[in-house]
This record gives sequence, structure tokens and C-alpha cells, in this order.
Amino acid sequence: MKKVTAIIKPFKLDDVKDALLEIGITGMTVAEVRGHGRQKGHTELYRGAEYNVDFIPKTELSIVIPSDQVDAAVEAIRTAANTGKIGDGKIFISAIERVVRIRTGEENEEALS
Repeated sequence: MKKVTAIIKPFKLDDVKDALLEIGITGMTVAEVRGHGRQKGHTELYRGAEYNVDFIPKTELSIVIPSDQVDAAVEAIRTAANTGKIGDGKIFISAIERVVRIRTGEENEEALS
């Protein structure tokens, strides 16, 4: 099993969610986060005052899936989240040792569905 975590632009969340649903991935966790990479923030003007925004709003999407679905999930996320501009985000893949469904006690792949 693998955990796929994607940091994407917030307005791309629905596109990514739909792309994952198309390949049969339904369970996901979404969080609003802030960060920066090459963008390094930007300057904004508010009521005549200029200030630096160091951290850009992003959306973090996490899914835990069987290892054989990782390539399809990564491609679906990459294609749906791509705008071709700086700040499109990153995808991280991590190994998951064990999953336990709290309600039933099912473990690993059975706990994912």
C-alpha cells in the first residue's frame, strides 16, 4: 500500500477529485495548507499598504491506495492539476505498513475499500 499526497492549487481540487473518481479512487482526505517553493510568495497591496505574502494558499490531498494503483493515480493527479505555470505543486508517494478500519477491525487492503 502507498500513500499519495499531492499539494495542488486550490482551484484544481474538483478537477483532481473527478479524475481520481474516474479511475475508481473514492476515499481521500483534503486539507487547506499554505506554503511556497520556487514561487517564494508575492507582494500584495491592501488599503494602500504593501505587504509580503510569504506562504501561498494550497490544497493538500491524501489518498492511501494499493500499490498497483499508484501510477494511474499519479498520472490522473498530474494531468488534472497541471496548469503549466509555476506553483502547480508536487506529488509525494510513501509506503504504508498497516491500515486498520476502526469500526470493523479490518486491516490493510480490506480496510481501504
